Amino acid sequence: MNRIVHLALKVDDLDRTTEFYKQVFGFVEVKTEKVRDHTSRHLTDGGIDISLVKYDADTRSAESTAAGESPCIHHFGVEVEDLEQATFQVKSYGCKIISDPGVIPVKFHAPGGTVCEIVPKGRYKNPGT
Repeated sequence: MNRIVHLALKVDDLDRTTEFYKQVFGFVEVKTEKVRDHTSRHLTDGGIDISLVKYDADTRSAESTAAGESPCIHHFGVEVEDLEQATFQVKSYGCKIISDPGVIPVKFHAPGGTVCEIVPKGRYKNPGT
């Protein structure tokens, strides 16, 4: 069964935001990594991967501006059984792929304008799973 496994928040202050979610909600930090034009810090509530995304200054990639210029919920991720088939179905709905070709996860504008990504099973792991 496909399921939401990931939520990304575009933030303007990575450290302050991390501290907030850890101290106020008890989220656990999993990893921080530099990916293309941003730093992504992954936290978990034990059930879902929450990524705090801080884009590099002056970046203008399609992904960086996909959900707007300001801090926001940037995208959500759905785990799928067959990434190739799901990508085909996404395209069949006329959805615009915004991630670079060959990049996983596959990000796109879903009907209604929301940014979504599809990922293969097991991409996002939570502690204890």
